[in-house]
Amino acid sequence: MIDSNGYRPNVGIVICNDDGKLFWAKRMGADAWQFPQGGIKFYEDPETAMYRELKEEVGLVPKDVELLGRTRYWLRYDLPEHYIRKKSKPLCIGQKQIWFLLRLVSSESAIALNGYEEPEFDDWCWTDYWEPLNGVVYFKRWTYQRALQELGGLLVGNTNPVSARGYLSKSGEAQISSLIR
Repeated sequence: MIDSNGYRPNVGIVICNDDGKLFWAKRMGADAWQFPQGGIKFYEDPETAMYRELKEEVGLVPKDVELLGRTRYWLRYDLPEHYIRKKSKPLCIGQKQIWFLLRLVSSESAIALNGYEEPEFDDWCWTDYWEPLNGVVYFKRWTYQRALQELGGLLVGNTNPVSARGYLSKSGEAQISSLIR
């Protein structure tokens, strides 16, 4: 499903633990790391799509996580020219995403990357809050920065037990300022 502007509706998923570390996954057979994400089917709302993608890509179900929040608006990124399939109809020039912040409430053992017939990821780790800005493919970097900035605000002064220390770190400020330059 592509919208009238050429963007594919999609959800992005940021999973955190109580230490404020983020789930970071390695794409199957590649040296590329990212957050779980996936397309929204025509009959789904973003939250329904998020829970489907969470199960397919990470093996987690709603009882394994607590939904802490989501971005207010669509965040978009454009695909580099060489990734655009020019002969496709309708033409997809990028993705628009609603991002969700989830807290893992189950044991890490509930994470199962191979629970789906076509796994997306073959490895994962917990990483510092701002580190994904250094590791994600360049054309998604700005979207990741905006998502992390907005979602991180949900950790400050909230009643959940997740540490906001990583979000509030000086290294996070340096990450953001380096993107703005």
